[in-house]
Amino acid sequence: MSQIEKLIMQPDPAALESAVSVRHISKNYGPVEALRDLSLEFPRGQLTSLLGPSGCGKTTLLKIIAGLLEPTSGEIEVNGRKVTGPGPDRAFVFQDFALMPWANVIRNVGFGLEMRGVPTSEREAIAERYIRQVGLAGFEKSYPHELSGGMRQRVGLARALAVDAEVLLMDEPFSAVDEQTRRKFQEDLLGLVQNENKTFIFVTHSIEEAVYVSDQIAILLPRPSRVHEIIRPSSFRNKGVDNIRRDPEYLDIVDQIWASLRSYVE
Repeated sequence: MSQIEKLIMQPDPAALESAVSVRHISKNYGPVEALRDLSLEFPRGQLTSLLGPSGCGKTTLLKIIAGLLEPTSGEIEVNGRKVTGPGPDRAFVFQDFALMPWANVIRNVGFGLEMRGVPTSEREAIAERYIRQVGLAGFEKSYPHELSGGMRQRVGLARALAVDAEVLLMDEPFSAVDEQTRRKFQEDLLGLVQNENKTFIFVTHSIEEAVYVSDQIAILLPRPSRVHEIIRPSSFRNKGVDNIRRDPEYLDIVDQIWASLRSYVE
């Protein structure tokens, strides 16, 4: 067996504890079959990327896990509890930031806590901690229109972290920023995965990004979507953020995923 074959083998499912279980999920939009009998396990405390061609159902699956969409059939479990709608165990980081334009940074970051009835002093202390963690210290009183796109996305990430959800759902969160900011976000995300002890589910169109940030990559086929392959990069995960992209095995996995997806790209 080659080294690359070893890297893409799916491990024994019993060896990894799942935070989120997707079981036989199908989703129809009228006559359009978006997802078909899709099953997938998301290991606790790790980052799983959903990767595939445009229109393959990545965001649909993410919204079903979030409880924002109801599946046609099948079920989702988070920590053994069936998902019947949105819940405090999951937080969503949107592609378009979804900030309140009339609220400053600290109010935006603390909004989820405010909706839970957390007292002002407590929620502001929590918000300030995560504002510092995402690199926005000093901008607590700024408003969204005063921030760059990258800074607004950091506010959205801090808001998701502040509610202390066990599962963070991220829908192409870095797609609206420039390449330099995107690379910095990717590095920061690796640190969050290591330090926050949360389960991250990350939608991206970028093969390189998926391989860089992920403990597990689920490749989805075009509609009706189902899981084509599970890849678990491992050999370069602890080599440091500056060394991953130069690692030969990183490059091999990127090439292997592209070879797998090439025929599905129009």
